[in-house]
Amino acid sequence: VPLVLAALPAMAAGEDVSPGLQDAWGDFWLFRFFLNAAGYASIVVPGFLLIQYFKRRNYLETGRGICFPVIKSCVFGSEVKSVHQEDGSLPARAEPTESSTARQVFKLLFCAAGLQASYLTWGVLQERVMTRTYGATDTDPGEKFKDSQFLVFMNRILAFTVAGLYCALTKQPRHGAPMYKYSFASLSNILSSWCQYEALKYISFPTQVLAKASKVIPVMMMGKLVSRKSYEYWEYLTAALISVGVSMFLLSSAPNRHASTVTTFSGVVLLAGYIVFDSFTSNWQDALFAYKMSPVQMMFGVNVFSCLFTVGSLLEQGALLESGRFMARHSEFAAHAVLLSVCSACGQLFIFYTISQFGAAVFTIIMTLRQAFAILLSCLIYGHAVTVVGGLGVAVVFVALFLRVYARSRMKKRSKKLPPGEGPVQKV
Repeated sequence: VPLVLAALPAMAAGEDVSPGLQDAWGDFWLFRFFLNAAGYASIVVPGFLLIQYFKRRNYLETGRGICFPVIKSCVFGSEVKSVHQEDGSLPARAEPTESSTARQVFKLLFCAAGLQASYLTWGVLQERVMTRTYGATDTDPGEKFKDSQFLVFMNRILAFTVAGLYCALTKQPRHGAPMYKYSFASLSNILSSWCQYEALKYISFPTQVLAKASKVIPVMMMGKLVSRKSYEYWEYLTAALISVGVSMFLLSSAPNRHASTVTTFSGVVLLAGYIVFDSFTSNWQDALFAYKMSPVQMMFGVNVFSCLFTVGSLLEQGALLESGRFMARHSEFAAHAVLLSVCSACGQLFIFYTISQFGAAVFTIIMTLRQAFAILLSCLIYGHAVTVVGGLGVAVVFVALFLRVYARSRMKKRSKKLPPGEGPVQKV
């Protein structure tokens, strides 16, 4: 770690970033990453030692007192695992009821509009907050908001509140998972969100969206190398099309070297970090669904620890007060941060409702369209220049994504018709 920290100024100087990011060590992303990680470790390490202590003492059999139910729920849980669903990461889709076609169309339009409005607004605000200044006048250039962790905290505290109210007002399955197990997904979720915000300091929003759309490629590579999974020909074909489309987009925008569209080494590293942490989050959550729980309970459990980690780290760094003062100086930023959190929380609820009503395939199509609209909006609002070749690359990526959705739905229908024991090849 000391060697890496010693090399930070040289690494920062070698990149084409704005001068404001090179003014101090504290502004460089790798230093902030280690600082945040140290804050999380100050909570994780004592928590780990406490869990080991209670397990060694066999507290489940010997514990007594008013703290026993809390410790039991946090360390041991209250139920054994249930039988895993066919697709544990997703709630079971409700069976269609006796309702009119018009009602189903209205529900679908409601879900699509909610998802598009929530996440398109979220994307536009995300780029505004991380790449533009606040308080600019004719004589003052204004100042940028630099603490990505505070934005993560704002998103998580509202999501925690919404999920808690939903669980309190609706009937939920009896919770059985040890609470500490949510902390793993929470930590990786915080880091993936932080990388996502921080990457916008170095790369354009359209580049980030395309990189997120192409994360199926490393997932397939890891499945092939680590798990020895086999894939269908259409999966290799669509993965190749995605890589070609992303390459066309990146190479076509390289000659412009515009400050808002240049892709730096830091941006690539942060995007890779986002993909790695996000992949771990989804896989760990899938394992947790082996316990009887609803998606909203998952949302609540993960956000409990997310709030704990982020507020602890912000307080230790003194960044919570600093961000609060920034909000006080710039009311426009305060409005943007609150609206960003509202869109994130509402978007999660729309995700759960859409999947429960129409299944994962319809949800994937809606979100793929959202990514395409997000790139278009970003180019229109923030003036990102996209060449003809770059536009073709974007089109190739989204055609490949739609082909994946179509081919997967066909495979699922065919697998239902096959006799037992002749299921399809392992899918991603």
